[in-house]
Amino acid sequence: MGNSTSSDPAAIARLGALVETALQTDVGRAIGTDADLAPFAAALRYPIAAGGKRLRPILLLATVEALGGDVEAALPSACALELIHTFSLVHDDLPALDDDSLRRGLPTTHIEFGEDVAILVGDGLFALAFRLIAEAAETPAEARLAVMSELAYATDGMVRGQYLDLRPVANPDEASLRRMCGLKTGCLIEAGVRMGLALVSADTQATTSYTALAAELGVGFQIVDDVLDATSTTDTLGKTAGADVANERNTFVTVLGLDEAQAAAERSWQTTERLLAALPGHPAALAAIAELVYHRDR
Repeated sequence: MGNSTSSDPAAIARLGALVETALQTDVGRAIGTDADLAPFAAALRYPIAAGGKRLRPILLLATVEALGGDVEAALPSACALELIHTFSLVHDDLPALDDDSLRRGLPTTHIEFGEDVAILVGDGLFALAFRLIAEAAETPAEARLAVMSELAYATDGMVRGQYLDLRPVANPDEASLRRMCGLKTGCLIEAGVRMGLALVSADTQATTSYTALAAELGVGFQIVDDVLDATSTTDTLGKTAGADVANERNTFVTVLGLDEAQAAAERSWQTTERLLAALPGHPAALAAIAELVYHRDR
């Protein structure tokens, strides 16, 4: 990586497996088994079962692990963050927003179940997320409150970023793109780290250095995403390639051009490397996640 931070790529699969198991068990129990709601329960499970990178909950667990916290106890919070991310995707794909028909290689929720049910699925996932944290009895009440506050703040920021994406500024530049992407995409990525910090009651030094990393990683993720949208294929991405151009959205590629967007991604990666090197604790899993974010193909 070009710095002194060791990387543990195996940690991504290890922590991801914990998330997948918890999503099946804890979230499955929360969704319930009422016979008359069985079709809606299936609709709720559909976007969760479609998979994904699980980047945000893995970031949360990696942060907790890096600072010596209890990873198992952090799982309800990690699942809650993934549910909020999934809710945002279900609503983002709706005809009123991106009007997309493919997500994670499968028909989007509104294509599979109808637009009306998809709206309710998003609402349901939102509610379930906060319920998971509220009912996490193994986490002290003060920590649960802090985690819910971080998740609510991030969700609010994500929604505001979505608004800026729909109603962009005239003549956007790199600074305005970073502002929009820092909200739309970065807030939930930052939440993975900030919720983890809240769970371990991190000190001021750790909070400052870890949140700086999270902020850069959030913007870097979006820059890479924009580049992949312009250069990859639908089959590889698992979602419709070229959708940004089709929807006339401002992205790092459409505003800066492909070459400069790729250069911006490289600058962000170099900044992330420096920030990783300054982290206290044992952030090997976080280093592996950062490598994945900047060097992925989907």
